[in-house]
Amino acid sequence: MENRNLLYGLIALGIALGFGSCVIGRGLGEIRRPEEAITVTGSAKRPITSDFVVWRASVGMQSPSITTAAAELRSEASKVRQFLRANGVADSMLTVKPVETFAIPEVVDNGRETGRIVAYRLTQQFEVRSANVPGLTALSQKAADLMSEGVALSSQPPEYLYTKLGDLRISLIEEATRDAKLRAEAIAKSTGNTIGSVRQARIGVFQITPRFSTEIADYGINDVTAIDKDVTAVVHVTFALR
Repeated sequence: MENRNLLYGLIALGIALGFGSCVIGRGLGEIRRPEEAITVTGSAKRPITSDFVVWRASVGMQSPSITTAAAELRSEASKVRQFLRANGVADSMLTVKPVETFAIPEVVDNGRETGRIVAYRLTQQFEVRSANVPGLTALSQKAADLMSEGVALSSQPPEYLYTKLGDLRISLIEEATRDAKLRAEAIAKSTGNTIGSVRQARIGVFQITPRFSTEIADYGINDVTAIDKDVTAVVHVTFALR
């Protein structure tokens, strides 16, 4: 009888230990299982119109005599300044850069420099900055009139900027984050889950492109060629899944 009771006791103990091992094993599995998460990309786009413009132009003269080149450059630069004033460019809008001098060496047939200077090239650059985007754009086009008068003017395309980008960045990031949340909710719903708290968020580069352009770059784009542009913000957000 005692042997039978001992046998029953061992059987019961084995069952209890086995059940306990299953519970502990399952508990460890739940503890060790990493929380599931989903990473999505959200974006937001806003059209902008440039509110500031920079136009650069330069005059250059070349002569065997540096004295002659300097005198001719002063005369050409004076004509440019008169042209700018006549077209409403105030001194506060204009920056006149220092004269750049380049000595042109004598080069023989075999490409070797002889050490003799054959001419001097002098250049002076003018930079005009204005919030009057249409006005300065028209002036840059009118510069051709100055060239037709024989002034050795070299004109660069205007650069169009947007000065309120700092404020715009904040609202764009908010919109892009809301877009990321909507995308995450849609994906989670399709798999029978819901999203939880944000685990990680990373802001991508801003793309400032000409209006309707599809161009993007890993390092971002900051277009200065177009008056009308689009600004696109991108965020990468990781949500916990429940």
